[in-house]
Amino acid sequence: MKLGGIDGRAGWWAGLSAALVLGAAGAFAQGADGDFEQRTSSHFVLYQDVDIDAAGGFHGSRRFEQEVLRTLENAYEGLEKWLGLHPERRIQVVIYDPSVFERQFVGLFRFPAAGFYHGVIRVRGDTAVTAELSRVLHHELVHAALDQASRALVYPGWVNEGGAEWFEVRTLGKRGVSVQEQQVLERLAQTGELHALSTLNVPAFGAMGPRPANIAYLQSYALIDHLVRKHGGERALARFYAELIRSRNLERALKRIYRLDSASLEREFLAGLR
Repeated sequence: MKLGGIDGRAGWWAGLSAALVLGAAGAFAQGADGDFEQRTSSHFVLYQDVDIDAAGGFHGSRRFEQEVLRTLENAYEGLEKWLGLHPERRIQVVIYDPSVFERQFVGLFRFPAAGFYHGVIRVRGDTAVTAELSRVLHHELVHAALDQASRALVYPGWVNEGGAEWFEVRTLGKRGVSVQEQQVLERLAQTGELHALSTLNVPAFGAMGPRPANIAYLQSYALIDHLVRKHGGERALARFYAELIRSRNLERALKRIYRLDSASLEREFLAGLR
């Protein structure tokens, strides 16, 4: 999920499920233009209702849909390259006109939302595939791919959100935590505001307040980056996800791929912030 300034899957999943079920009958019936347009590609089914007729007419809408699908297909190729994930079933993606998205989902979240995954990728749209929209699509695609890889596995929050954050920026060419992000993490370590790794093992960060949540997502991303930089690079990260999906056991996956356990990973990570 992409929330205004933070990314996370909400801890109020049951409430979200109920709200989506109650709204399912009309979810594709009342778009900004009256109906959702549908278009498919090799790995995606796209529904979109962004009101761009005034800007580009029908052909503008078609170009937007084609651009979204190109972005998604490029992201799909990156999934296997960077994380070793290969969803076999088509993934449904719904892009809402901003006003419709806010009207339907604003009450479900504590913060303004840009997108979320719950069986379907749902995104607050734009009239073009902006950098922000592309990032949201990349991020939510990781959640969809992990869910498809093992629906029975409840992924630790730092693995799920950290991996989505890492993939989102890696596919855009960013390699690792920036100098500014490292400085923020160092200050948080000094003030004792970093979370214990056990806190980040929970499935979702949505119950946290804004500042603790922001810290949780940055810290999760940094943990994934730490594993990549210090323990075998990107290929090892793909093997880690494969082992976690296979074994459904975080400690076993950490030990087999990285020869670490959660406690030693946490010590290593904190030592790098001193």
